[in-house]
Amino acid sequence: MNKYTEKIKQNSLISLDYYKQFDVKKGLRDVNGKGVLAGLTNISAIYSFDASGDPMPGILEYRAINIKDIANQLKAENRFGFEEITYLLLFGELPTATELADFTQLLAKKRQLPDGFVRDIILEASSSDVMNSISRSILTLATFDPKVTDVSLETALEQSLCLIANFPLLAIYAYQAYNHNDNGESLYIHYPDENLTTAQNILRLLRPDKQFTDMEAKVLDLALILHMEHGGGNNSTFTTHVVTSSGTDTYASVVASLSSLKGAKHGGANIKVSKMLTDIWENVADHSDEAAIADYLRQILNKQTFDKKGLIYGMGHAIYSTSDPRAEVLESYVKELAEEKGLHDVYDFYKKIERLAPQIIAQERNMYKGVSANVDFYSGFVYQMLDLPEELYTPLFAIARIVGWSAHRMEEMINMNKIIRPAYASVLATKEYVKIEDRD
Repeated sequence: MNKYTEKIKQNSLISLDYYKQFDVKKGLRDVNGKGVLAGLTNISAIYSFDASGDPMPGILEYRAINIKDIANQLKAENRFGFEEITYLLLFGELPTATELADFTQLLAKKRQLPDGFVRDIILEASSSDVMNSISRSILTLATFDPKVTDVSLETALEQSLCLIANFPLLAIYAYQAYNHNDNGESLYIHYPDENLTTAQNILRLLRPDKQFTDMEAKVLDLALILHMEHGGGNNSTFTTHVVTSSGTDTYASVVASLSSLKGAKHGGANIKVSKMLTDIWENVADHSDEAAIADYLRQILNKQTFDKKGLIYGMGHAIYSTSDPRAEVLESYVKELAEEKGLHDVYDFYKKIERLAPQIIAQERNMYKGVSANVDFYSGFVYQMLDLPEELYTPLFAIARIVGWSAHRMEEMINMNKIIRPAYASVLATKEYVKIEDRD
């Protein structure tokens, strides 16, 4: 196949000069990393530059409410928030106590799969790729839905709520099926508890003894909230808008977005952070030696060690420059969980990396903006402390982001009047079709 791949490379490569000539923003981003305006949304907002265009601490708002205010309020009241913020993103306003109780119960009632689904669909065809297993399960669920082709708003909402409720089951059962069929591990299938929150049920479903601490569940709850939504332009949510604009059904739309999230440049980043930090921990003998840590980070950046890609994972973001508010919120919870787990030394190590990495990047790279820790830097550490398997890191992202996808799908349905179809300019001169015997 090598000769064919070489032909593809030879005839598909486009010179960077053409992007300048046609004023095309590669990756739909300008030279400063700012996304090209492609749509409007009232679901969330991201701010990283002030009115003068200068970098500022990042702000993320869900329906015009600062994510930091949400996190602070939940922490002050010592309660869970996944269901409440799901309501906020879907319906555009905070629920009353009665509305929240009703909605939480509605999700709990929908958290069940068709009879025999786990046995016949998930267990019978397990895969080491949990994201692909989830996609297959979603498309199979479509065959159980008599309204699968109904693209009314009411039906889309009903389908979205079912998927939001069942994503944890699809992900965890898929992982357990693979672990049993391929690794010979004992199989245990727990059913969700209607009296528990989404975060609590995830830990209950995953652990053999169903046990977890309140702190563990609260930190997971916060991590899910922080991953729920991030503007209409992130790759998987933009996919939601594009696919929805074609008039397709909910299941197809969600699988398309899930496929986008699966990519290592999007939802798989927290796994890379976790692996990289483990690599640094194992290869730097003295974890208090900042000079040695800095030297190893420099080696990573110069493609001399780790995966030799030249990237310090968990640092920098396409949108944020000064700070990622999600990372700032999660870090305070990470510290508490680390203390509960007796991992304060590991937490201190992470803090050293967080402080040193931007310095090393600034020294070694020409940067157009600042670099700071992003949410992936700490989410991988959270999942490690919760003893969650790496195979579930990206599915956990999906369990959260299905909420944002659902809100954006319905927003697109309400405002849609044209299929999304950007233009591509051809850079080839017209050729003549010649007879086969005249070809070299």
